[in-house]
Amino acid sequence: MIDISEKQVTGPVIRLHHADNVVVARVPLGIGTAVPSEGITARSQVPAGHKIAARALVAGEPILKYNVCIGFAATDIPAGTYLHSHNTVFREFDRDYAYSRDYVETPVLPPEQRATFQGIVRADGQVATRNYIGILSTVNCSATVVHHIAEAFNDRRLADFPNVDGVVALSHGLGCGMEMSGEPMDLLRRTIGGFAHHPNFAAVLIVGLGCERNQLNLLMKDQGLSDGARLHTFVMQDTGGTRKTIEAGIAAIEKLLPDANNVKRETVSASHLKIGLQCGGSDGFSSITANPALGAAMDILVRHGGTAILSETPEIYGVEHTLTSRARTREVGEKLVERIRWWKEEYSPGRDVQINGAVSPGNQMGGLANIFEKSLGSSMKGGTTGLMEVYRYAERVTQPGFVFMDTPGFDPVSATGQIAGGANLICFTTGRGSMFGAKPVPSIKLATNTPMYERLTEDMDVNCGDIVDGTATLQEVGQRIFEQILRTASGERSKSELLGLGNHEFVPWNIGVVS
Repeated sequence: MIDISEKQVTGPVIRLHHADNVVVARVPLGIGTAVPSEGITARSQVPAGHKIAARALVAGEPILKYNVCIGFAATDIPAGTYLHSHNTVFREFDRDYAYSRDYVETPVLPPEQRATFQGIVRADGQVATRNYIGILSTVNCSATVVHHIAEAFNDRRLADFPNVDGVVALSHGLGCGMEMSGEPMDLLRRTIGGFAHHPNFAAVLIVGLGCERNQLNLLMKDQGLSDGARLHTFVMQDTGGTRKTIEAGIAAIEKLLPDANNVKRETVSASHLKIGLQCGGSDGFSSITANPALGAAMDILVRHGGTAILSETPEIYGVEHTLTSRARTREVGEKLVERIRWWKEEYSPGRDVQINGAVSPGNQMGGLANIFEKSLGSSMKGGTTGLMEVYRYAERVTQPGFVFMDTPGFDPVSATGQIAGGANLICFTTGRGSMFGAKPVPSIKLATNTPMYERLTEDMDVNCGDIVDGTATLQEVGQRIFEQILRTASGERSKSELLGLGNHEFVPWNIGVVS
C-alpha cells in the first residue's frame, strides 16, 4: 500500500497497493492522458476520485483496491479504461474472517502523559463536552409539547445563563402503534434512556401522553430512571392537557436553569472522550483522505485511553473480515458476523438497499461503484487498533478503545444510537457535502476534497483534501483532526453548531412492525 501517511501524494493517479489492478485519478483525466507511473494512457475521461484500470482485466476477474475485492470485471477491460458501475459486477465472494489472527494489544499511555481537554465533570463522574437541558418525548403524541417548551427558551431568555448551551427538544415518531414488547420497544427505551443518562444534559424532562404503548412508568423502570433534581416527568393526560403541560414544563426548566448554569470546565483526560464515527455523501476520495485520516486520529485517541465508536453495519459489509481479523477475541469477532448475518438473512432480503449492493446516486457520482467499495472506505474511520467490543444499537458503551455498534447507515439514526450509547462528540466525514448536527453533542465535519471544502466552507471544519493536493500527509491531517477534537470538546463551536444544526436529527431506529 502506498504510504500516504508519511509522504506527499503527487502525479495524476494514486496507487493504493502494489497488488491493485486499479488506480484512482487524483485529478480529472482527459482522453489520451499519459500515466507514466503505470505505463498506461487514459482511454476516456475520468473524473477525479474515480478508478482507471491499471492493466488489462479479463471478464470475471476480481477488481482490487487496497488489495481488497470491490467487485468483478463485467467484460474484458483494456488497460486505461474508466472503471465504474457500468463495467463492474457486484456479487458475493468468500471471505476468511480469521478471528483475532491480527489482533495486537495497543499500549495506552500512562495517565500523566495523556492529552487533556476542558470538560464538565458531572456528579456521577461522567464528563460532558456540552451543557444542555433536554426535553424528551415518550411518543409522537407529546412531540408538539416538548418543542413548544423548548421554543420558549430562546437566546434572549437564556442570556442570564451563559454556561447553558441551550434547551433542546428531542421528539420522534414512535412509542405507539408498535409492538409492546421485544426488540423494537427495548431499542426505543434504550435510546431514550441513553439520552436521559447522557452527561451533556445537565437536566432532563420526559413528557408522555398517558395512553401510549411506551408507558412512561415502564420506560423509567426499564432504564433505571427516577424523578429527582435532574429528571422531571409529565403525563399530559394527568397534567391537564397540551397548554397546561407546556406551562408546567416551562416552569420546571426555569427552576432548573440556575443549577444547570452553575458549572465550570476543568482539565480532564482525553480518556473521557467517546467519539461517534460517521460518514455521509462519500466519494472516491473518502478512502484516501478523510476516512483514513480520521482513523489515524482515532489511533491517537485509543493510545490516550479514549473510545472510538464505528457504526453503520451496511457500510462495513464486504470488508467485515478486515475487522474480525483484529478482534480482541473470537467471541467479539463472532458478534460482528452475527449482526451482519441478521442484516443479510432476516432484515433486508429482497430489498433495494445498500447492504444488497446499491449505493446512493451521490455515492455513484462521487466514484463509488457499489457497497463493497463504499465499505472499504467507511471501515477506515475506525483506524488500525484492535476491535475491542461489539454493541447492539443504543447499548451503553463501557469498553475503551475501538468498538463497533450495530446501526443502519442512515446518519441521523446511526448517530442517535451512538449518542444513546454515550458518545460525547461526533466526527463526520463527507465527500459530497453532508449537512449534519446532532444535539446535545458537537459534530465535526471532515471534507474529503478541497473543491468541496472551499465551496462549503461554512459547513466544514477540517479539509482533508490537503492529502491528495500533496500539501499534507495523512498522519499530519490525523493529528490536526485530533487537536480539533480536543478544542471542540473544550467548548469551541463546530461549524454545525454555529449554524444551529441538530434539532431534528434525533431519530431512533424503527425496526418493528407499525400497526
